[in-house]
Amino acid sequence: MSNAKTNERTVTACLIIIGNEILSGRTQDANLAYLAKWLNEEVGIQMVEARVIPDIEQTIVDTVNECRAKFDYVFTTGGIGPTHDDITGACVAKAFGVPHELNPEAHEILKEYYGPEGLSSARARMAFTPKGAILIDNPISKAPGYQMENVFVMAGIPQIMQVMCDGLKHSLSGGKPVRSRSVRTELPESRIAKFLTELDERYDNVDIGSYPFYTNGKAGTSLVVRTTDEDLLIEVSDEIFQAAVELGGNPAYEDNS
Repeated sequence: MSNAKTNERTVTACLIIIGNEILSGRTQDANLAYLAKWLNEEVGIQMVEARVIPDIEQTIVDTVNECRAKFDYVFTTGGIGPTHDDITGACVAKAFGVPHELNPEAHEILKEYYGPEGLSSARARMAFTPKGAILIDNPISKAPGYQMENVFVMAGIPQIMQVMCDGLKHSLSGGKPVRSRSVRTELPESRIAKFLTELDERYDNVDIGSYPFYTNGKAGTSLVVRTTDEDLLIEVSDEIFQAAVELGGNPAYEDNS
């Protein structure tokens, strides 16, 4: 469990994962963890929400509009390929109230990559974007993603999504990255819960997460401190460590990030 609190201005992001294959369980998403970590560490943007939605036009339109009004940045993955069910582009265009049209720059990129004879009508679908879109480079398969205001439309294939991130950094404005430090202890949550409640009430700019685990049938707890303040990070995690010692928990620090 985690109770995030901060008095600092947090730059927020939401990821919209689009695809029936994710919801059916056929495909496992690998983009959320990467993007959340990259945004925090590279740009100082906090991923505060993620949604998984089906390939249904009105659902995509409504979700994009809701999220772009609510968060500083919105990222979508999936649905920009060459097949009939790749409808993300048309839906984003509808959300912004603009045409979904052939992007000359994207068309040239694909024509150069595939050659005039290899650019089939299916592949040419990947050159369509909402009017006014700014392209996001795709050095792997060339079919670009794109930006519409604070919405970034990216590939669902993890390797492509990740290289697209490399071209995004200059388009994003973040804050201080959140750092974390973990204390692992052989104490169940119930033994340390009262102390954590008191600690949480004393620190407004720190997020303290409590995550139970079981090893060989024995309960333990991983306690994770998150904050943008390096001094507070050390202070609070050291206090947790000492409390665990006093409660007989044999604590140990885990990797910082």
